[in-house]
Amino acid sequence: MKSIRIRDITIDENAPPILIAGPCVIEDETSALQLADQIASLPIVQKYTFVFKASYSKDNRSSSVSYRGPGLEQGLEILDKVKSKVGCPVLSDVHSSAEVGPAAEVLDVIQIPAFMSRQTSLLEAAARSGRAVNIKKGQFLSPQAAGLAVDKVRMAGGQDVLLTERGTTFGYQDLVVDFRSFPRMRAFGCPIIFDVTHSLQKPSELGDRSGGEPELAATMARAAAAVPCDGLFVETHPEPSTARSDAASMLPFAELSRLLEQSHQLFVLARELCASEHRILGR
Repeated sequence: MKSIRIRDITIDENAPPILIAGPCVIEDETSALQLADQIASLPIVQKYTFVFKASYSKDNRSSSVSYRGPGLEQGLEILDKVKSKVGCPVLSDVHSSAEVGPAAEVLDVIQIPAFMSRQTSLLEAAARSGRAVNIKKGQFLSPQAAGLAVDKVRMAGGQDVLLTERGTTFGYQDLVVDFRSFPRMRAFGCPIIFDVTHSLQKPSELGDRSGGEPELAATMARAAAAVPCDGLFVETHPEPSTARSDAASMLPFAELSRLLEQSHQLFVLARELCASEHRILGR
């Protein structure tokens, strides 16, 4: 894996696993600041490289009346406060090339949404921003095809690229995770992140919104850490039932610490096993 940088943090094979965590969308300044601080204050999070995730806008909604966030300007102001007060890097989706410039003034990681992972102009604009770029692998893409998105960013000058697995469309309202995709995508030389909660989403299952199976989140996180991957993406909320987006799939914050504790044990073991295998095979 090639080393990358997120702000002043170097990510390589010896670095702590990455944790991208936060609510699906910014609901208000107070809740965003509180949740970022609560996540950062968990003792287990000190064993991860923590990046706070909250979207200033969610364009991919099931219904036109679904809450989409505070918008670019207000959302970035809130994320800037999170960064300065909590001290962690911040991440949000971008949806158009025009958003990238303003977003890059605040964000440490620019995220390309899964449904936009083939949009060349957007990938190139993100690459030119000078920020790290997290590409969410489209639900419709094979692991091999996701490598072409990585190539687009690198060819446009971006070298700090992460690739996130979030499941593949299985029928109309389900996703399945093929863990063979992890080593296949890792061959592209970038950190591979596993999106725990979105992989358990049930798209449009509830009619005007998506369903989910967050009760399986710890199981999926443990499996991904054991493969291994290089980090976890977890959407979490103090009370998911009251969340204004992805309420059915977000992990309750009270369960986050246990998930991270269990996953970290497997991250350590998997890395030790991989290192031992490399020594035996002389790689």
